[in-house]
Amino acid sequence: MPLLVEQHDRVAVLTIDDPDRKNALSPEMVDAIVSTVGRLNDDESVGALVVTGAGSAFCSGADLGNLVKLTAAEGGDPTEVRAIYDGFLAFRDSPLPTIAAVNGPAVGAGMNLALVCDVRITCPAARFDTRFAQIGLHPGGGHVWMLDRLAGPQTTAAMALFGERVDGTRAVDLGLAWSCVDADVLVDTAVAMATRAASVPRDLMTRVKQTLRDAPWQPDFEAAVTTELDRQAWSFAQGYLNERVRRP
Repeated sequence: MPLLVEQHDRVAVLTIDDPDRKNALSPEMVDAIVSTVGRLNDDESVGALVVTGAGSAFCSGADLGNLVKLTAAEGGDPTEVRAIYDGFLAFRDSPLPTIAAVNGPAVGAGMNLALVCDVRITCPAARFDTRFAQIGLHPGGGHVWMLDRLAGPQTTAAMALFGERVDGTRAVDLGLAWSCVDADVLVDTAVAMATRAASVPRDLMTRVKQTLRDAPWQPDFEAAVTTELDRQAWSFAQGYLNERVRRP
């Protein structure tokens, strides 16, 4: 299987394991990600996910051979590119907290895989590279929307229009990543951070994550207050606060 899974207490670490192809999102890889993330979403022993890449790359994006098959010149159907999106949208749609431990280049759809995660932790060897236009494609998969929300219009223009690349250190300055650490502690750092989220009751954490997703679409502040009040009232009713306050 091109995807390795290791569980560290309540944190599942998924390693994309196809280093010869720089961990490209081949159809087989996409299928493995979708099925594995779906299984972990249903596993009550898992409270958070970390994704990283084997070897020197995080993810080089969609398999180029597969992309060429989708062009009109090859008689393909360009709308079938949506199936490739499933490989990173599985993490976007997960109700669990997600961290991308970006260990090397994250290119095109591979950059999307990093962007869809709730948090990104990098190392100096990490590189964020849009590259869509440079290979003759319009950005896809919500790439521009996510990049603009995280880093703003100027960074988005520099990367999507002008092909600028951002390394792991500068990614923190631009808001693309939370922290940059040495490569040898990258996954451990991500697991430690994920462990804090995974220690929270699972149903509470999924509601907190849903509130983060809903926040940009709230029509005004009062609507946001109402949403949070409803969900906070639910959390009071669960008794989690009493349990934690009364711990010795």
